[in-house]
Parts: sequence; structure tokens; C-alpha cells
Amino acid sequence: MDSVSHPITPIAYLRNNYLNAAPAELALNFLLPSATESQILDANQQLFRAMKLTQNIGRTTLAHLAVVLGAIVLVGCTTTRERGVDQGVTAPTPSTVVSPTQETATKPIDTEQFPPPPVRIKAGPSEPFADADGNQWLTERGFVGGNWVEWGEREIANTKTPRIYWSELYSMESFSYPLTNGKYIVKLHFCENFDGIGGPGDRVFTFNVEGKEFKDFDVWVKAGGPRRAYVETVEVEITDGKLDVTFIHQIENPEINGIEILPAP
Repeated sequence: MDSVSHPITPIAYLRNNYLNAAPAELALNFLLPSATESQILDANQQLFRAMKLTQNIGRTTLAHLAVVLGAIVLVGCTTTRERGVDQGVTAPTPSTVVSPTQETATKPIDTEQFPPPPVRIKAGPSEPFADADGNQWLTERGFVGGNWVEWGEREIANTKTPRIYWSELYSMESFSYPLTNGKYIVKLHFCENFDGIGGPGDRVFTFNVEGKEFKDFDVWVKAGGPRRAYVETVEVEITDGKLDVTFIHQIENPEINGIEILPAP
């Protein structure tokens, strides 16, 4: 029997090398006890190992395998592959839902994608670069949702490295970064570049860093006007293997230019 039946329900999509899941979904892992990729998948499909699946609610799970159909990435598909049985191998069986806490505790951190602190992450479109103090900034990673905007080269007050603020991510929902448990310093970089913001109160949002809430946050007010850098520094203690930051829309969209994660002294 050469036919393959594969009813598939997508629960995640690929964005900039990250898998973004719907708020109420978890990942299901594919188990391939003895079948090979070519025996299980059609020629136009691809099997790859997914490092991370981040949910919109800010919780993190890890998915062992994912399936690519065209431009859509499907994680936890309920796929029946009878071809594997016909060829004398074991067909994949969907596993039970994986507990995010359990997976985070046991899955090793991908240190290439998520190097240990000190780490500096540029939000928005960018190439890796060094700031005025020689610190390396990585390209965007760890964010869920949002859109990019690139402002181009311009003068930014209150900083020795204006490049940090030449692009931004806005309307994002959360940020997550795997860490060894312990104490850290988190620095969030903001700058109001949008000409549609004309004064205090035009952009107001709330963000939460590991349970510490910054309510009614106004970049214009904090920085003292437009095109002025402002850095919010937060001391946190990680106990669940990851740093979580969530953003709540109030007036206009939340925005951010970069995040630093540093070991606490």
C-alpha cells in the first residue's frame, strides 16, 4: 500500500527561525522509533529538529521534531504514515502533550542560538555589531509577535551607540530567553522615533519582567522627548530556567530597541 493519509492541524508557524504557537496550544512530539525520514515523509516534505517553540502567553515548550510543508511549519501534527508500516518499519506515533516546565528543565540550552550572559540582543532588523564599548550585539531572537521598522541613521541623544536605536520591534507580545537559574541584570532599551508620537501620553504600555511590572510606561516621558535613548534596568532571579518578559498594549503599540542580559555582580 503506497497511499499516505495525513490529516494535519498546524499549531505553529516559522518566523525568523522561531516557531510561534497559538496561545492555548502545546507542542506534540513526533517519535520515529526506527523509520527514516525518507520512509516517513513525502519527497516535498522536510524533517528537521526544532530547538524551541514559544507560546504567545509567554510560556515555553521544546519540540523535538517538526514538519515543513511548503512555507508552513507544522509542529505536533496528527499524521498517519502507513507507508512506514508497509516498508517494515515502525510508523510515527504522536506522543502526549509535553509539559513546558518538564521540557525546559531537561532540554539542554542551544548555546549557539542562545549564548550564556552577558548577552545583548538588538530588536528589529540588524546585523551583529559592536557598541562603543566593544560589546557585541546579536540579531533579534526570543521575541514573539510584532513587526519591524528601520529608521536609518539618525542622531540619538543619551547614548554612545545610536545604532542600537536605528531600528525597533513594535507590537510584540513577549520575550523569552533560556538561562541557568540565578540572579541577573536585565536592561531594556527604548527610544521614541515614530513621528506619529507627538508628546506624553501618545504611546503608553505595560511590561512585566519576571513578575516585576512597569505599568503605564511612556517612552517619551522616561527619555525626556523623541530620539532620546532610555534604558530600564531590572534585577531578576531566574528559578524556572528562562527569562520571561511580557508586553501589554494600552495606547499605540509597545516598542523596544534592544535587551541586555548580564550576570548579577
